[in-house]
Amino acid sequence: MGTFSIWHWLIVLAIVVLVFGTKKLRNLGGDLGNAIRGFKEGMKGGEEDNTTPSSQSQQITSHAVEVGTKEKNETKL
Repeated sequence: MGTFSIWHWLIVLAIVVLVFGTKKLRNLGGDLGNAIRGFKEGMKGGEEDNTTPSSQSQQITSHAVEVGTKEKNETKL
């Protein structure tokens, strides 16, 4: 009773497909794949961020200046 045979898993799979349907399971699989892909890209991005902190802070500063200038111009109008 401790181990399940292939027939047990096939029955469980059939019940899951009947309950949720194939479309919902396909969407769930796609969402899971996108989440894993995003996590991997985030981990790679985290490693790149550690190697160039000065360029990242420079980009943030230049973006803040652009946004500040844009806001000043909009308030003058």
